[in-house]
Amino acid sequence: MTTIPWPGKKECRRDPCQSPRCPKKDALTSIRYRNGFVFGFVSPAAQLATFYYLSQSVGAQFQPEGMPYFLFLVVGTGFYTFLLAGIHSFLRVVQESQQNGMLEVLMTTSTPPAALVTLSAISAFGNGMLQLVVYVAAGMLLVSSSLHVNSTGCIVVFFLSSLTAVAIGLLAAGLQIAMHKGSAVLWIFGSTAWLMAGTMFPTAALPHPVRVLSALLPFTHSLAGMRLALLSTGNKAALGREIEILILFALFLVPLSILFFSWTVRRARQLGSLSFY
Repeated sequence: MTTIPWPGKKECRRDPCQSPRCPKKDALTSIRYRNGFVFGFVSPAAQLATFYYLSQSVGAQFQPEGMPYFLFLVVGTGFYTFLLAGIHSFLRVVQESQQNGMLEVLMTTSTPPAALVTLSAISAFGNGMLQLVVYVAAGMLLVSSSLHVNSTGCIVVFFLSSLTAVAIGLLAAGLQIAMHKGSAVLWIFGSTAWLMAGTMFPTAALPHPVRVLSALLPFTHSLAGMRLALLSTGNKAALGREIEILILFALFLVPLSILFFSWTVRRARQLGSLSFY
């Protein structure tokens, strides 16, 4: 609890978790509304069933990149959904703050704007990570219990991919402040990446010009790296190559996103449009 002076009164106490997207507030909300928390796992279960019967229809002979098609689908869709949900949480933080009039107040604190938005969105990553682990683990148990997982590679790919998702989330949040159309831009980006990143089929099936564009998406290498770490642990050279590419993406996108978001906040302050939406 923090104390805020109030004219004519001794003090006014204000709960810091009244700020938008406070991690503690989100956790308490999830506990309070347990039915919503449970229903959040119903859709992934239905999706697992759909993918299972789809892979049965395609047949065991179809093994993209040498992996069972069912697990190829589970890892690709699960990890992609996690990353996109994390990106969208940044946009949601800014939109909610604009709508309830809190954005201008939050952006005038001593905390750097990029750090403030990142901390506000972190709870979405925690919830998404829990769903991702349950989703992928359930899918792997349906097919085989003797898979050998490269734990180190999995952790490295997960960390670098999450870092890249944070950077893209900050870019989306900056676009929302600058042009108030962050949702439309993120929808276009998400739909395009879903097609080109190899979520449901290998990128080798794409036309050559599209494959070139696919290689420029960080999601393509995130999904490929996670599949290699979970399903093809013997191919360490390919996994190392994907990790190197993800490092380059993180080194480029993280500083760029921080600079862009800070610039859009500073420009919106000058124009007086920080709380417009």
